[in-house]
Amino acid sequence: MTRESKPEKRGALARFLDGVEWLGNLLPHPVTLFAVICIAVLLVSGVAGYFEWSVVDPRPEGAKGRAVDGMIRAVSLLTPEGLRRISMGLVTNFTSFAPLGTVLVALLGVGVAERAGLLGAAIRGLVLGAPRNLLTAVVVFAAVVSNTASEMGYVVLIPLAAVVFHSVGRHPLVGLAAAFAGVSGGYSANILIGTVDPLLSGITTEAAQIIDPAYALGGASEVLPTANYYFMFVSTFLITIVGTLVTNYIVEPKLGPYDPTNAEEGVEDAADDMGALSDEEKRGLKFAGLTLLGMLGVLCALALPEDGWFRDPAHNETLIQDLRPLLKSVVALIFVFFIVPSIVYGRITGSMRTDRDVIDGMSNAMSSMGLYMVLVFFAAQFVAFFKWTNLGTITAIVGADLLQTWGLTGPMVFIPFILMCCFVNLMLGSASAQWAVTAPIFVPMLMTVGYSPEVIQAAYRIGDSTTNIITPMMSYFGLILAFAMRYDKKLGIGTLISMMIPYSLAYLIGWVILFYAWVFMLGLPVGPGTPTFYP
Repeated sequence: MTRESKPEKRGALARFLDGVEWLGNLLPHPVTLFAVICIAVLLVSGVAGYFEWSVVDPRPEGAKGRAVDGMIRAVSLLTPEGLRRISMGLVTNFTSFAPLGTVLVALLGVGVAERAGLLGAAIRGLVLGAPRNLLTAVVVFAAVVSNTASEMGYVVLIPLAAVVFHSVGRHPLVGLAAAFAGVSGGYSANILIGTVDPLLSGITTEAAQIIDPAYALGGASEVLPTANYYFMFVSTFLITIVGTLVTNYIVEPKLGPYDPTNAEEGVEDAADDMGALSDEEKRGLKFAGLTLLGMLGVLCALALPEDGWFRDPAHNETLIQDLRPLLKSVVALIFVFFIVPSIVYGRITGSMRTDRDVIDGMSNAMSSMGLYMVLVFFAAQFVAFFKWTNLGTITAIVGADLLQTWGLTGPMVFIPFILMCCFVNLMLGSASAQWAVTAPIFVPMLMTVGYSPEVIQAAYRIGDSTTNIITPMMSYFGLILAFAMRYDKKLGIGTLISMMIPYSLAYLIGWVILFYAWVFMLGLPVGPGTPTFYP
């Protein structure tokens, strides 16, 4: 009779991640979650209205939106008047929700670029042409930049990085980990404005209006898609450096030499055929690049002269204020700057022969947004209900009073906020869903203690990005696991998570240090014309 082997003991971190996965599985679908939250807001508003919850309005007399009698009172929507307001506002809540139009317009351009094959070719060219000693850095950098094209990094770059590393004699899972860390762990960093920027800024604008109605879409205080551009631009190089160091000095030594005996059939053949760029693709990239440079020249000609078309006719004192029409046109520029070079590339390579191909690219992009539009419908209702009932304002003021009582009104308030975002992201992997839930609560609260919505959004993006790579709730986690199992059929979720934990911790520490140094030590704005403090 043989002695039964004892079950393997799991470490505290493994048990914690198991608990997170269990909690995440308990959560309903994000759409259902928002529907439940909407019902909860209605019920709470009824209770708050019955008991006449109220707080003193902290805004100065004469401020826009200040209560006439100086008191902010909860408003019940479980009344005839509330029912009429809900029924009449259901459609306009959805159609006027700031992130909806901006994201859809930007994705029209990205869809054409994906249909033409421009984005995939550019990523392949960047990675395949990298020198060996810079391969890791180029992979991480390309992964961060690929976020401009939504899921392109997940679908194209991550498996490509594994093949490239394998072809040069390095462990393929090292390449996969480096690309995954850049695409997902560095999700918010980029050198370009991507589709996530108008998405988050729109939600932030809606949340800021709860405490300050002046933050209106198209208004003087709108949170622009460029709100975090300076900080995210610099973060790209931070993520690249940290990701390279973690890959070369922690992950690669830990994985050791590659054992191909556990790989799937056909993997070795894939290493010999990496999909090198064809002559047509190289020519297409060349002319697309020249087209892009020409468009940038035209844009400069329209923006830099004092009487330029993209300058404010009022001629403000500072250049940033004078260029506000240009900053507000970012979504339209994303649309145009993706479409025109993509058409040039498609004509040269043959991937776009007629106008139908361009239209197909746009329609394919829209067809993939069905779930997003359903999610936005319920998220828009939640934000509107939260604002109508005054629960958002009351929560913000009560929360701000608690922060002041606890002495958390200084810069250190962002540490628990970022950690909270990290934890929530473990269970609710969608960036839009998570921010749509948390922004209406924390943006007004932190505005009340003196910080601008733009800075609050930048802090959120740190927490949202750094735990993407260690949560099974992330929408592409299963796909990454499938890619990894091609090289090791025995690999499981725990192995993949343990491989990515060093990136998550290093990114969190490095990004928080950069945030505090950038915002509070150097006093630099996180984006063009964005304030750090809210009066």
